[in-house]
Amino acid sequence: MNTTEPAPRAKTFQIAGQSLPAGRLAAGLYVVATPIGNLGDITLRALETLAGADLVACEDTRISRRLLERYGIATPLTAYHEHNAEAVRPRLLARIAEGGAVALVSDAGTPLVSDPGYKLVAGAIAAGQTVVPLPGASASLAALVAAGLPTDRFFFEGFLPPKSGARRSRIAELRALPATLVVYESGPRLADSLADLAEGLGPRPAAMCRELTKTFEEVRRATLSQLAAHYAEAGAPKGEIVLVIAPPEEEAASDADIDAALRQALRSLSVKDATAAVAAATGRPRRDVYARALGLERTGDD
Repeated sequence: MNTTEPAPRAKTFQIAGQSLPAGRLAAGLYVVATPIGNLGDITLRALETLAGADLVACEDTRISRRLLERYGIATPLTAYHEHNAEAVRPRLLARIAEGGAVALVSDAGTPLVSDPGYKLVAGAIAAGQTVVPLPGASASLAALVAAGLPTDRFFFEGFLPPKSGARRSRIAELRALPATLVVYESGPRLADSLADLAEGLGPRPAAMCRELTKTFEEVRRATLSQLAAHYAEAGAPKGEIVLVIAPPEEEAASDADIDAALRQALRSLSVKDATAAVAAATGRPRRDVYARALGLERTGDD
């Protein structure tokens, strides 16, 4: 009778027909970004981690299996999504506690963005387990850099409420936010959401980014009202959609605002320093602010 145990699974991955070894990973949770469309958009480190892990937790095993098969990775898959998370999460944490390496992926992009992954990460941290992030593709960032809108400050909203009343209320809360907005939306709701955004935010520049990195990638740039009119007529587009919306325009400081700021600054600063401070804060030309400061000083209005 042969009692020899089977040899452990070879941990390898393939690139361009070449098989490469993947070392065994230390116990922990590995949060792995995967492509948002084009399967070539994955890092070498991500491939080595997926191959070296003991288990890959994913939203949809059918989708993740296509990625693993593309690169010759044989790591077992298990489903982890919003419908089974409460039951599966303790088992994943137990696997890590026993010395296992678990890789967490989403259907596309970076995990924890609009999926239940953050609870698994929080549970691992609470249990004192190692959490290792592996950065990579993200639909929100890809859309942001393609939109041609300000990127110095942005706010990721995710999906707006599906019902119009709640959606309009949320848009009203976002109106004054001094940042570019990044919003996810589905094709069937796109026209209605754009109409509500145009009504609530005004004629802001925006970009509709669809199927990024895929064959039918599209970026349509226009005002919110123009985009709303287009999709009301054209109908619902297919694919994954990201809306990027410009921040509100900053209102220019009035002369009264400038004078009030100067009066406050002149209580403790020289005319020169007060001018510099107020010009920097308001964006008004220093020459104009200096002239107003001299006027206040001559009249003793400080």
